[in-house]
Amino acid sequence: MSEINAGDTAWVLISAALVFIMTPALGFFYGGMVRSKNVLNIIMQSLFIAGMITVEWVLIGYTMAFGDDASGLIPGFVGSFEKLGLAGIGLNILDGGTIPEMAFVAFQCMFAILTPALIIGAFAERIKFAALVVFSLLWALLIYNPMAHMVWGGGVLAQLGALDFAGGLVIHILSGVSGLTICILLGKRRGYGKTAMLPHNMPMVVLGASLLWFGWFGFNAGSALSAGELAASAFVVTQAAAAAGLVGWVLTEWVRDGKPTVLGAASGCVAGLVAITPAAGYVEAIPAVIIGLVGGVICYYSVAVLKTKLGYDDSLDAFGVHGIGGTWGSIATGLWATTAINPDGADGLFYGSSDLLVAQLISTVVAYGLAIVGSYILYRIISAFMSVRVGAKAEVTGLDSAEHGQSAYINPLLGGSLLGGSMSNELGASSLKAETISPAFK
Repeated sequence: MSEINAGDTAWVLISAALVFIMTPALGFFYGGMVRSKNVLNIIMQSLFIAGMITVEWVLIGYTMAFGDDASGLIPGFVGSFEKLGLAGIGLNILDGGTIPEMAFVAFQCMFAILTPALIIGAFAERIKFAALVVFSLLWALLIYNPMAHMVWGGGVLAQLGALDFAGGLVIHILSGVSGLTICILLGKRRGYGKTAMLPHNMPMVVLGASLLWFGWFGFNAGSALSAGELAASAFVVTQAAAAAGLVGWVLTEWVRDGKPTVLGAASGCVAGLVAITPAAGYVEAIPAVIIGLVGGVICYYSVAVLKTKLGYDDSLDAFGVHGIGGTWGSIATGLWATTAINPDGADGLFYGSSDLLVAQLISTVVAYGLAIVGSYILYRIISAFMSVRVGAKAEVTGLDSAEHGQSAYINPLLGGSLLGGSMSNELGASSLKAETISPAFK
């Protein structure tokens, strides 16, 4: 009989808190990259998703993802409803673990929150808030929960032998590819390719990326579900891959474009983190550096080259970083995973077996298929009942004002307030020439 271990429980709960901070961090990361007239809108989307998906997870999400598959509605694809509303969990110990199941519920809840929040970067600055709310809820119910069950809940992909330590398949591929699908269906932003659409606040981007990096230690090392050797290993390889991703992205853009950028550094560390996520509990340190380095390089090219050639408007590069990075990480797991790190895993191609790589490739195709087909169907259903894209006037004015009646920045010369009015969302105090600002505002 397993017994609750206080150290393991404390680590998982702390890790859950670390993962939670990633959602508001994502709001800052994405918020800094949009134009000033849309920053509150993107932050509001992240915050509202955190609230809505928590309720969904407690009511039905957890049982769909981790309910008993044997009596499931669709065996192998979704869990049963035996734990609807967290019924029967109480103070039970997690099967085969050393923590209360409620700690696991909390930890997985944070994953469920973050995943739909990642998607919003692909179609930022042009989706109606109401449509985003409906899409995110249905996406969590009908796409995320079944995929989580298939991979982590004992479903068909787990039975196939696929490995996904902390969410390369379930989180990054699913969110990145879904984001790409919706951004193509919505169409490009007005003026895309003709008007500069630059990040409005780089310090905010760096703050968001830094908090994401910080929270990712809970994301990956917490997935060990115990405070032991596996958590320590996952922690180290997470740091190594993030650092290598940052270096890889910056060096590549430096050579190709002539200058290393702060945005490149922030994006590179996230790319490395995404790439190592599925492999964090299965690979050694040197492979982790390779995974992160390659992740930084290929994600840079997907953003700088692939997006331009194909012509889609992935606003904040959700697909370029999460979709591409998650794909590489899933495949890399099939190459470098070793039972020397995790006896419960499997050996990859470079350790004498091709079975895992085959399982990873099949699972990656399944994740792509579910994301594309599922997101397409949801979009068509939602668009039949409500308008999904904001109107031309709202897009020009900015979604902060049009959707929320507020502005992130007060223009002191115009007497603006946080409650909207006639204040221009394009102008903030920082955009005014220094000589035009009264000494009180300098």
